Amino acid sequence: MNLAGKRICVTGGGGFLGSFVAEALRERGCREVFIPRRRDYDLTTIQGVQQMFETARPQVLFHLAAVVGGIGANRANPGRFFYENAVMGIQLLEYARRYNVEKTVVVGTVCAYPKFTPVPFREDDLWNGYPEETNAPYGIAKKALLVQCQAYRQQYGMNAIYLLPVNLYGPRDNFDLESSHVIPALIRKFLEAKQAGAGEVTCWGDGSPTREFLYVRDAAEGLLLAAERYDRPEPVNLGSGREISIRELSEMVARECGYEGRIIWDTSKPNGQPRRCLDTSRARSSFGFEARTGLAEGLKATIDWYRSTAKA
Repeated sequence: MNLAGKRICVTGGGGFLGSFVAEALRERGCREVFIPRRRDYDLTTIQGVQQMFETARPQVLFHLAAVVGGIGANRANPGRFFYENAVMGIQLLEYARRYNVEKTVVVGTVCAYPKFTPVPFREDDLWNGYPEETNAPYGIAKKALLVQCQAYRQQYGMNAIYLLPVNLYGPRDNFDLESSHVIPALIRKFLEAKQAGAGEVTCWGDGSPTREFLYVRDAAEGLLLAAERYDRPEPVNLGSGREISIRELSEMVARECGYEGRIIWDTSKPNGQPRRCLDTSRARSSFGFEARTGLAEGLKATIDWYRSTAKA
C-alpha cells in the first residue's frame, strides 16, 4: 500500500508514539492525516467513534490510543484500564468495518504475553498462559483486539493487522512519576537527585527483571512498514532484540545522567514480569523491519530532550 494520497486517521496521534507516527506519515508525503483529540472525540463512546469516522472518512486507520501507565498505574486502575482499552478498540474496529476502511493497524502490547513466556517471546506463545498479574487487565483488553482483527478478517475480509511493540522510550515520553514507565521514571529520578545533591535514589523491586526497549522513532517506522507491506492475520512483534536487566539499565541511566550516588532497591515493590525480550524475526521477514537505534544512543537523546524541556 502506498500511504501517500490516502486519508489517514491516527488515534492517539497527539500522544507519545502517535506524534512520531504522524510525523513519519507526513515525511512519506501523506497530506491528509487526521488526529482526533479526546476533548472533541471520546472514543470510549459510540457517539465519539461515529463522529470521528464521519469527520475523518479514513482510508487507513492507525489505532494507537490507549489508557496506559507503569506498574503503579496498572495496580491503581485495573478496572479502568480494562474497560476503556477494550471498549475503545472494539468500537473502533467495528466502525472501521462499517466504513470500509482499506487498512487498519492495531497496536497491541507486550503486556499481553503470559507471565512465564519462554525467552525470546514468539508470537505463537501469546495464548500459552495468563499475563503478569499487575498488568493483566490492560494486556487482556488489548489482546481481545487481536481476536477481533482475526475474526473480522475471516468473516468480512477486513484488512486489519495487529502489532506487538515492546517497551517504548524516547523524547516526548511521559515523565510523571505517578504513571510513567521505567526509563522516563529513572531519568527524572536521577536528574532530580543530581540537582538536589541526594546521596541515593530508590528504585522499585530488586533489579533482577529484564526488559527490552525500542526507541520511539524506530517503532513509528515499524508501524508504517507494516501498514505498507503486511496483510496477514498473525500478530507481529516489534522490538530491538536486546535484553537488559533493570539493575543494569538503572546503572546505565545513572551514568548518562551524571549521577554518582547509590541506587537502593525497594523489594517491597513488585518486580513485574520476570523477563521480557521478543523474537523479532517475523517483522524482519514479513516487512523488513529492524531497529536502528541502540539503547545508549536512544537514552542520550531522551535525556537531552528531557533536560531541554525541564529547563524551559
